[in-house]
Amino acid sequence: GLVSQLDALGKIRRDAYSSEGNSTQTVEAYHRLITQLIDLSQDMAEASSNPEMIQRTRALAAFSTAKEYASVQRAVIAAALPASNATKGDLSTNDRLYGEAAYDSEGSELNIFRKVYASQGAEEILKPIDENNPTIQAADLYAKRVFESRDGLAGQPARSYLDWVDDSSTKIQQMKKIEHELLDSMEQKARELKATSEQEAIISGVLILLVLGVSLVGAFVVAQSMIRSLRRLQDTATRVAQDRLPELVKQLSESDPQDVDTSVESVGVHSRDEIGKVAAAFDEVHHEAVRLAAEQALLRGNVNAMFTNLSRRSQGLIQRQLSLISELESREADPDQLSSLFKLDHLATRMRRNGENLLVLAGEEPGRRWTRPVPLVDVLRAAASEVEQYERIELASVPSTEVAGRVVNDLVHLLAELLENATSFSSPQTKVKVTGHALPDGRVLIEIHDTGIGLSPEDLAAINERLAAPPTVDVSVSRRMGLFVVGRLSQRHGIRIQLRPSDSGGTTALVMLPVDVAQGGKKPAPGKAGASGSGGGPAAAQAAAGAAA
Repeated sequence: GLVSQLDALGKIRRDAYSSEGNSTQTVEAYHRLITQLIDLSQDMAEASSNPEMIQRTRALAAFSTAKEYASVQRAVIAAALPASNATKGDLSTNDRLYGEAAYDSEGSELNIFRKVYASQGAEEILKPIDENNPTIQAADLYAKRVFESRDGLAGQPARSYLDWVDDSSTKIQQMKKIEHELLDSMEQKARELKATSEQEAIISGVLILLVLGVSLVGAFVVAQSMIRSLRRLQDTATRVAQDRLPELVKQLSESDPQDVDTSVESVGVHSRDEIGKVAAAFDEVHHEAVRLAAEQALLRGNVNAMFTNLSRRSQGLIQRQLSLISELESREADPDQLSSLFKLDHLATRMRRNGENLLVLAGEEPGRRWTRPVPLVDVLRAAASEVEQYERIELASVPSTEVAGRVVNDLVHLLAELLENATSFSSPQTKVKVTGHALPDGRVLIEIHDTGIGLSPEDLAAINERLAAPPTVDVSVSRRMGLFVVGRLSQRHGIRIQLRPSDSGGTTALVMLPVDVAQGGKKPAPGKAGASGSGGGPAAAQAAAGAAA
């Protein structure tokens, strides 16, 4: 199944380097896995039974499949090309036929997209890749000639691997943009369907309450025996509205929907009169509300799983890239080349942090984890190294405390996001100052000062509220992903964060580390808390009081 293939992803990566003839097998393995993921997303959306949603899903699946076939063509030719254009590559007959099939399949899938999505302006959507783009046309023509010619690469002008990857990636990048636009459109439609369903549920609930009121009046007039049924119905409705449904929604959002009991308890009124009918209708509404809540929770879980899978895949590649860069750094003696490798190492580290943001969005934890306490100064240096303008960051008066190993990676990630914001929204000619204060109760306060343009009181209040209570994941989160990630990570370890206007202009970020984080996971000895490193003076105490408020 799909899960077993995902588990075998590491083997696919290892086999890719076992021999030179494994390129097609590797591409095919990835292709099968990606195709199954596309089919899975299509099956999920078709469960909605909404015709327009099904149309959008099929169109997206066709376009995503076409993009995958374009990626297959790029990979097949790239694997056969040399590093430079001094020599020609060697493309086997099997690889050429495989690439030719991918080339034909891409055209077929795009035609399917045009047919399925014609009413939604498919031709307008495809303009970025269909219009006269010289790079895209040249790459497509080159691929067509390579795959259709029996000589393969031998009959084409010499070309390097990098040239081909750059040219062919232009089209794929455009297709990625179109794919994101289709996803956004489909997500908007899903929200509209959700809003419609919620409105219908509210209307149904109001109607049921009206019927219930009329039934109550009739019950008191007709017979005393009906009062017991009405009271039972009222008690059950109240229990469902105030306890059962809120608790069920909470359980579905916090755990696997398949592990939650979604059975609906009947009202218990089975008479054939109007009261019995109202009770049956309420049971149906209750059942439908539970079903919709379970479907939404399952959809969120599947989206989180997709985030996690994509992030884990990129994290593995980035980690291998970092290892390779480190190996190259250890062997390089040329200062200029070594400087370039350091920059590349820095960029890869930032890419890893951005990939870990997806894991935070999905509620997962990164695979990297320390088992031993790490000095706070090393944590701050690691966070600074993940920032683009790291040379502007100045560490001053950092206490000699240690950070618990289980928190190190998340704290580095959290501080890196705050430092990134500080350097991005302040002048490049200024410094971002980081100070630390060990408080008497064992906590540690970290202050990040910048001299940027600052924030309005309204913006500060809104940001601090989002940091204290991160919202649910939606489209707006992507625009301020850094703040969302900081809020999620701080909640995970009980870290308090607050932004304040700085006395010298700009903004100060206060990060309060609790005792179990700042003391390496151990409680400080009585009378010795905060004895090492920077002491907690009046200013630090005032800031700490505000951060803990």
